[in-house]
Amino acid sequence: MFGSIFYNLWGTLLAFSLYFFITFQKSYTPLRIIIGSFVAGIIVFFVMYIVRFLIAYVLFTPEGEEEVVEGEHEENESDNPEEENQETPTANSTVEFQDENSEEIAQAVRTMMNREADQQLNNA
Repeated sequence: MFGSIFYNLWGTLLAFSLYFFITFQKSYTPLRIIIGSFVAGIIVFFVMYIVRFLIAYVLFTPEGEEEVVEGEHEENESDNPEEENQETPTANSTVEFQDENSEEIAQAVRTMMNREADQQLNNA
């Protein structure tokens, strides 16, 4: 299921509070307000199980489709061996790739800072 029992408890607390404050303004007896609040809280507690189940059902991604997509991708790669030879990427480790990426980011930040400084000088 999506989430945990804490979602049920938060829903219960919210329902209890809303019902309590809405009926508190009416001329009901205090016992009736408290009992009604507890009933509303208990009902919402069990309704939250259904809500959590529906959210989990909507967000569920079956693993079978991923295997089919991966299988199709492998077939496409093996159909064009000439393209594989032409598009061989250079063998860089992840650390080198991250270093290059950080250098590009640093250069972009320097460029933006220089532009901002130039704009401030022009506006002053």
